[in-house]
Amino acid sequence: MSELILPESLPYRPCAGVVLINPQGLIFAGQRTDSDSPAWQMPQGGIDPGEPPREAALRELSEETGISPRAVEVLAETPDWLTYDLPPELLGRVWKGRYRGQRQMWYLMRHLGRDEEITLDVPHPEFRTWGWWPADRLLAEIVPFKREVYGRVFDTFRPYLA
Repeated sequence: MSELILPESLPYRPCAGVVLINPQGLIFAGQRTDSDSPAWQMPQGGIDPGEPPREAALRELSEETGISPRAVEVLAETPDWLTYDLPPELLGRVWKGRYRGQRQMWYLMRHLGRDEEITLDVPHPEFRTWGWWPADRLLAEIVPFKREVYGRVFDTFRPYLA
């Protein structure tokens, strides 16, 4: 008999995310490789034990897009952690069932380099394609369970966005 997992008994996975903008204020988003549906998201990922969130955000950006920390300017960060819960169909399947969702710190960064320097040909590809998006259009394409958090992040960084 399988054991019933109560979501509220699980912790949130610590995560850092990047809202990367170009000079026009459009946002970088990639289409995930691990989804059959067109699941778009911004660079983000887990924070290693002892790793400061800002360093995790810069590391994730580099790992997922090939963009060097020297090619970005950090403009702002969310004032507090934001959380989202996994939908019931993913609970117990994602992250080996250890987390109920994510607790995220988000960083707004301006890309100082050229688009040609962005590469998805990285050791562990997360994205199959990418583009620059206006916030409202990207919000409509995000998987529904992340939409509220992305909306709060965009509201926080709105003065910088197209």
